[in-house]
Amino acid sequence: MSNPKPDPEDELAGTEQPFVTHLMELRDRLIKALVAVGIVAAVLAIYPGPGHLYDLLAQPLVAHLPPGATMIATSVISPFMVPLKILLMAAFLIALPVVLYQVWAFVAPGLYSHEKKMVLPLVVSSTLLFFAGVSFCYFLVFGKVFAFIQQFAPQSITAAPDIEAYLSFVMTMFLAFGLAFEVPIAVVVLARIGVVTIAQLRQFRGYFIVLAFVVAAVVTPPDVVSQLALAIPMCILYEVGIWAAQLFIKHTKKPEDEADEKSAEVVKQD
Repeated sequence: MSNPKPDPEDELAGTEQPFVTHLMELRDRLIKALVAVGIVAAVLAIYPGPGHLYDLLAQPLVAHLPPGATMIATSVISPFMVPLKILLMAAFLIALPVVLYQVWAFVAPGLYSHEKKMVLPLVVSSTLLFFAGVSFCYFLVFGKVFAFIQQFAPQSITAAPDIEAYLSFVMTMFLAFGLAFEVPIAVVVLARIGVVTIAQLRQFRGYFIVLAFVVAAVVTPPDVVSQLALAIPMCILYEVGIWAAQLFIKHTKKPEDEADEKSAEVVKQD
């Protein structure tokens, strides 16, 4: 029995590779990503160093501690492990563009041209939005939150936060704000794959506002400042997502969908 001829209109016809080849390429891509993270980590270990990285991360809190107060380490190995964790985290974030490029280079050959138009902008924009959320948290939210908290600290208490507890708090806040800033991506993807329509997204606006404040109350500390700082950007980004979804759907249509629309326009004109 002869093999079926590939569809001449299928741009991926004839590009299939053995499974072992895919595994080898995946291995190579993972090695390159790990090498990129390792190189960045080595550079950061030399300059500015793990200790200085932690000082930089702790600066928003230290700036609002009472005069003479410092952070403490309640574990013997905390002064070594906590800066090391921050070093690895910073190395991964800095090398993230290289890591995402390796992911893109692995999956791109198996995508159609209209799918590439859809995936690449989502990967780039989601990365930028995550960084924007982390930066917003560090530069704007932390200062306001720590200042607000210190206003309620009794005079009889000397603040001495534990470095591991602070790292856990920072990671939670970074993750919360980073994911919150992904709201436009979620909106665009749901609209693009047809789960919801633009009209339904607009109708859901009021429910999303309530949902945003509920999420902010759950994932942030029990203070008004951090909750508002998370909920309000989520509401704004939801509106941005609705606007972006309309443009994204328009510019990432399948060729057959575009042909059907042109045919429909011709029929209407006739």
